Amino acid sequence: MQIKDSFEFGLIGLGVMGRNFILNVAENGFSALGYDLDPRKVESLKKEGAGLGKIGATSNLKSFVESLSRPRKIMLLVPAGGIVDDVIAGLLAELKPGDILVDGGNSHFEDTNRREAQLRKLGIHFFGTGVSGGAAGARSGPSIMPGGPAGSYDQLKPIFEAVAAKYNGDPCVSYLGPKSAGNFVKMVHNGIEYGMMQLTGEIYQVLAQVGGFSNSDLSGVFDRWNRGRLQSFLVEITSKIFRQKDPLGDGQLIDAILDRAKQKGTGKWTSQNAMDLGIPVPTIDIAVSMRAISALKAQREQAENLYPRPEPVPVEAADLENLCEQALYFAFIQTYAQGLHQLCEASREYGYGLDLAVVARIWRAGCIIRASALEDISQAFELEPGLDNLLLSKRFTAGIRSCIPAVRKLLGIAISSGVPMPATASSLSYFDAFTTGRLPLNLIQAQRDYFGSHTYQRTDREGSFHTEWAE
Repeated sequence: MQIKDSFEFGLIGLGVMGRNFILNVAENGFSALGYDLDPRKVESLKKEGAGLGKIGATSNLKSFVESLSRPRKIMLLVPAGGIVDDVIAGLLAELKPGDILVDGGNSHFEDTNRREAQLRKLGIHFFGTGVSGGAAGARSGPSIMPGGPAGSYDQLKPIFEAVAAKYNGDPCVSYLGPKSAGNFVKMVHNGIEYGMMQLTGEIYQVLAQVGGFSNSDLSGVFDRWNRGRLQSFLVEITSKIFRQKDPLGDGQLIDAILDRAKQKGTGKWTSQNAMDLGIPVPTIDIAVSMRAISALKAQREQAENLYPRPEPVPVEAADLENLCEQALYFAFIQTYAQGLHQLCEASREYGYGLDLAVVARIWRAGCIIRASALEDISQAFELEPGLDNLLLSKRFTAGIRSCIPAVRKLLGIAISSGVPMPATASSLSYFDAFTTGRLPLNLIQAQRDYFGSHTYQRTDREGSFHTEWAE
């Protein structure tokens, strides 16, 4: 491809995500050029792009860059980590001041800050941009979370708004803030995703093991829920998963899938950063831990033979379904509340200037955690200035309060039946702690002062105090 100053948008990395994203760009009327070292991926894009408008592909990096109109707008959809640095290093000799680079992978936000500072010195504008929705979303409309230099976003805005998912006609993309704001929001999005997936799995297990629900029953339950207040991408696909026949055997595929989940790190990063910020996200924390426990398959099977399991508590199927619906709604809201609280504190700490109403709006369609509840969440942050935590919103108080008895009852049934529901339990414990005016941490402060002279504060006067505790 030797045509110079011809293509409006360039994309590096023609794997599944990259190929689908650039096809989306071309289909929306923008001339687009792809680059990949693998000639098979180059040819694949050329074939798939035929008839979609002006779209090309090449394995020649110099020709790729020279064929883009100025300022060049180049998006990277390559695996996070050292590969991103390698691609940037290879581009530097070809780029000019004013050009725009977009990292669309799940890069750690601190890496984005480092790259942005490095490239800013060279006059190159760098955007760390979250893209959620998987391969299907990249092709038909993802949720896009860009962060970087505000003055350069206007160059990207027409393309991003055209290709993004739409919610009632509104594009699910918005400039979020400087430096790593976009990558940080995507990281927390993924942490919330971890929590919601674990919660969904727990509800599946209690329905199946305590209620005896078949796969067909479960598909119907999640389908009904998806037509109510639990309407969401994850609930929708869960209903479909339970209907999927096993292509390599008999019965449903779900029963042949190994119960060992993998992870790519973004959930762990969310949990680690929340601890750094001092913001509790226990539902996300335990979701990460449960993936680690799932990896201990051999030890779990050995332990199962050592300890007897209790018999399931008898409960009517309709009653159990009702309890589970309320518990899942309650826990989903707790997970959103935890993640958004983390974003609120990070915005202050890192100077992002995030508007949480906008964040919730661009999650309403296209992304993995999209759900009808996000419309109410967005309005809560928009209409209640200074709202730090969703649990303090009057918009959600009544709905949360109505679910609490069901959550407590369901957890009692699960515990008595030996069914682990740690994320659901963590959600309730988080709620109970957050809504308790006085916690037993006074004892912890006393213990710290007793053994380490760390001092404590009092309820009746200012200052720090130390006591020589009586033996």
